[in-house]
Formats: sequence, structure tokens, C-alpha cells
Amino acid sequence: MSYYLYVPISADNQLLVFAMDADSGQLERKHQITLSKSGFAVAADPKSQYLYVGLRDGDDHAIGSYSIDPSTGALTPIGEVPVAAMPCYLSTDHTGRFLLAAYYVGGMATVHAIGDDGALQDPAVDTYETERFAHYIATDPSDRYAFVPHVESANSIYQFLFDADTGKLSPNPAVPILACGTGEGPRHLAFHPHLDVVYADNEQGSSVTVYRFDTNQGTLQAVQTVSTLPEEDFPGRETNSNAQLHIHPSGKSIYASNRGHDSIAMFAIDPATGLIRSLGQQPGEATPRPFAIEPEGKFMYGGGDGSTRLVSYHIDEIGRLEPFGAPYELGGSTCWVYPLRVG
Repeated sequence: MSYYLYVPISADNQLLVFAMDADSGQLERKHQITLSKSGFAVAADPKSQYLYVGLRDGDDHAIGSYSIDPSTGALTPIGEVPVAAMPCYLSTDHTGRFLLAAYYVGGMATVHAIGDDGALQDPAVDTYETERFAHYIATDPSDRYAFVPHVESANSIYQFLFDADTGKLSPNPAVPILACGTGEGPRHLAFHPHLDVVYADNEQGSSVTVYRFDTNQGTLQAVQTVSTLPEEDFPGRETNSNAQLHIHPSGKSIYASNRGHDSIAMFAIDPATGLIRSLGQQPGEATPRPFAIEPEGKFMYGGGDGSTRLVSYHIDEIGRLEPFGAPYELGGSTCWVYPLRVG
């Protein structure tokens, strides 16, 4: 089993590949891959055979497909499909037959079929217009439902039925659009690995909301919201915003990045109820948008929009973060951080 970290950076259309030591968490830079355009959102299929990268060059947007060499982590281009806007989030369904994408400015979701060779098929099997500020898309563990949270004025979560045979999205007849709390702006979601619970970090609200997930209807119901910020005041508190959200593979903890406070908010998760309690904030890089937890759940890696460094954290038994090692200089700001177990 090998572990790799895929990091597209802002400089010269580059994507860096690091090998990760599963025991120490140390990274070794292995490859620097030149993309056809600037890379952003990254996703892989469930078998970790193919990598998908959102690509942009001005108004020219695409999603690229790459095969992964399990022995080295290197990427070989397979092909690209053009898309109408910049995809801000990518995910595959749980069969690995479809790639889903959300578009912030484009205000839509698309679904592309994946061929036997890992290439995306063109045209998309479905394009669904939602509204501006769509920021995430994923299917639930059963692959029957899909969710698309929207930030800013949209302030809602679109709830879909997902057809795993055709890749089609259709509005959930029970509740097609879930209106969220005033000023929240749900950005990313995370599904608990064992409980019928879903989490959202709120971009404008600087908070994390816990939702009960009705698996019979495919709908969410908010039950708790906790701030990602410290109680004490700090400069820029009013303009802080949340970015990414990631849950520990075990379900013991969850994390959200604070842009403004420049920290990673840490929360412990109650194993019985899924409710959360704050573990405080760990200082991060400047404007810490992208970060990720590696598959074994021992280490986290994060960058920042205002930084050219990648930093490492150890995750303790409770879920608190402890920085370790020297930062890795990337040569550009971090666009995405995607750890993957291969082989």
C-alpha cells in the first residue's frame, strides 16, 4: 500500500505529487506535473485508479482525467472534457461510474459518465441549473441522494435524488431546497462514517451545523450549530469566513478552516449522537482554505491562499492538531490538498 498527496499550486499550471510515510507522516516530493491549465479541485475514483482535476485558463474551463501509477504516484493524462464554468468541487459517486461537479459562478451541477479507461465522457449525462454560489456536491453513502450546498445569498442546500444507473439528478420531492439559518451560507458537507448525521461548515456564519440525515427520504434537519471562532475578539472577526470541512475517518472529530482568524477549528464528535464540541483552534497558514486528512487518520496537511507553504499536523487521540516538522515550500499558493491511498 502506498500513500500520495496531490497538490495543484497556483504557479505555472503545476501539480505536485508527494509520497507520504504512513508511520511518520513525512512527505517526499516525487513529481512535478505540468497541467494544460491551472488546476483547482481534485477527486479520485473509489479504487484510486484515476484522478480528476478541475482546470481553468481565463474563461476556458475543463475537467482533466489522469491515470495513477500505483508504484510511483505519477499521473498520465487520459483526456479532458470542456465545461461551461469553473468547477469548484468534484466527487465521484460510490460506484465510480460518474463524476459530479459543482460550479460556484456557473450556479449549476453536472454529472459526467466515466469510461472503462477512466476518461470522462462528453457531453455530460446531466446538467442541472441551481443558482449562483453552488460550492460542493456529493452523493450519500447509499448513492441514492445528492446534496449541493450554496453559500452567500443563496444560503441553502439543494437536495436531490440520484439515479446510480443513469447519473441523473432530480429534485427531492420531500424537500427539494433546504433553507438554512440566516447568514449561515453552507459551503462543504461531511458525512459521518457510522451515524445518520451530516455536517456543514457555514462560510458566512463561521460555524459548523450538525444535521440529522433521514435516510428514508434523503433529507437533512439541523439540530446544532457551533462557532468555529474563539470567544475572545480579534481583528477581522466580522469578515472571517469558513472554507473547507473534513471529518476524521473514524468519525471522532471534524475540522473547518477559518479565513480571517487563519486557523483550523477543531471539534470532537459525540460517538452516540454525532453532536460536536469545540476543541479550540489550531493556527494555520495565511488564509487557510485547503487542507485534508490522510486515509489512516493520523496526519493532516494544510496550505493557504496567502501562503506558498504546506504544513503538517499530527492528530491526537481526542482529535486535536499538533504541528510537526518543517513546512514544505511549494513555489506557489496551495489550490487543493488531496491525500490518497493507492494499491
